[in-house]
Amino acid sequence: MSRPLPRIEKVQHAAAQLAEACLGYLVQHPEELLAFMQHAGLDPQALTGAVGSPALEHGLIDYFAANEPILLAFCANAAMTPEQFMRVWYQLNPAG
Repeated sequence: MSRPLPRIEKVQHAAAQLAEACLGYLVQHPEELLAFMQHAGLDPQALTGAVGSPALEHGLIDYFAANEPILLAFCANAAMTPEQFMRVWYQLNPAG
């Protein structure tokens, strides 16, 4: 029987999965990907190098959380509620 993950590992795992889905959404919507890259100050090479890093994961989740139209579109496509998304965001940013 596997032992349960400690809370911090669960949060990190959920954030990594959510960030991967966010990046996948952006790849499918090039105009949104460009907007994210401009917002984050990333060029294609820097973005590629940052994939999988906690900084990019948090940046992706923060970007979606701060942009209601893209958040709602992403959630509709991912069959998730904005509340579920924001729960992960809040776990990463408990101070708000």
